[in-house]
Amino acid sequence: MANDVRDRMIKGAGSLLARSGLQATSFSEVLAATGAPRGSLYHHFPNGKDQLVAAAIDMAGGVLLDFMERRSGDSAEAVTGHFLEIWRTILTRSECESGCAVLAVTVAASSAELLAHATTVFRSWRERLTDLLKRGGVPAENARRFAIMLIASAEGAVVLSRAEKSLEPFEAVAQHLMEEARRLQATGAAS
Repeated sequence: MANDVRDRMIKGAGSLLARSGLQATSFSEVLAATGAPRGSLYHHFPNGKDQLVAAAIDMAGGVLLDFMERRSGDSAEAVTGHFLEIWRTILTRSECESGCAVLAVTVAASSAELLAHATTVFRSWRERLTDLLKRGGVPAENARRFAIMLIASAEGAVVLSRAEKSLEPFEAVAQHLMEEARRLQATGAAS
């Protein structure tokens, strides 16, 4: 039961971060969104908001890694398409109002510890994507660079789509990234 409340609070904080950003994700907002009792905040997160936010971005990072794991052994094109579909689904379901909780923390954190935490999550995504792309036929150095470009481009496209309340920016970037994945895959196959 206690873990259910904690998990619900972490998920609620993650959703609030993705939709409203770091400053708007207060303990009060998390309580209102999750229905958790006030005392549970201090019980589960005795070190305050940063502890809750760190747990939320860990959860968000883990969810993306779990989704990416489903494409282990697939082609680089399939890996890229799946990564983009994750973000497309988030934008579509939220009507372009939600983005990335990890990005929200990265751009607004004044805490070096939270920023380092976000960096660790992004690094885990980059390393996992690199590995999946290599398994999908992309040479190692190209896989590493493309993983960086894939994350940075998708994150930027999500931001633009949220700003414009339209999938158009995301789809334009996604099309370019898919073309690049096909090119890198063909280059790897020719080697």
